[in-house]
Amino acid sequence: MTEVSSLTGRLLVATPALADPNFDRAVVLLLDHDEEGSLGVVLNRPTPVGVADILAPWAALAGEPGVVFQGGPVSLDSALGVAVVPGGGEGVVVSGPGAEAAAEGSADSDHASPGDEPLGWRRVHGAIGLVDLEAPPELLAAVLGSLRIFAGYAGWGPGQLEDELVEGAWYVVESEPGDVSSPDPEQLWRAVLRRQRNELAMVATYPDDPSLN
Repeated sequence: MTEVSSLTGRLLVATPALADPNFDRAVVLLLDHDEEGSLGVVLNRPTPVGVADILAPWAALAGEPGVVFQGGPVSLDSALGVAVVPGGGEGVVVSGPGAEAAAEGSADSDHASPGDEPLGWRRVHGAIGLVDLEAPPELLAAVLGSLRIFAGYAGWGPGQLEDELVEGAWYVVESEPGDVSSPDPEQLWRAVLRRQRNELAMVATYPDDPSLN
């Protein structure tokens, strides 16, 4: 089997050609990517449901907007917490189906030492990681920079994401800690593209409806 170069911690930005309505103008943070498949969350799909409505103990730590985000079409009845620890703190742990595998898959990311991580956390990439939503929030309150709660996630089987990349469905770009907690998630697709120092910056001007161009 061809070795897969891990894209864990990168962003998948939907190209204008991507036809799947689940991922129209989506910005996906990859939480795990290897030969066995990929798992990520869509960062720019806020729902009307408040965090306080489903995970009241975590509501005070969730960034604005304080709502649950639809992380993808898989396991919509499960919750994932993604958070940033300022200063490159060691990342995070997972809650929900597939999350444990994601955490294990990223355990060696950036050569982090488990002893350096706060309880209830596992680093995914840099200062970004996954939160164990079953841990007491007060354990993490002092180190937490920002928290976002996702219902569901996006998943790809072995080789599936690679096929989509070849087909031109996604741009792959570097993530920034602020992407997780963007206060204006509806504009994240354009914002991520606009900051690229290549031809992708021009794609940010692509009209929502090409027929109106």
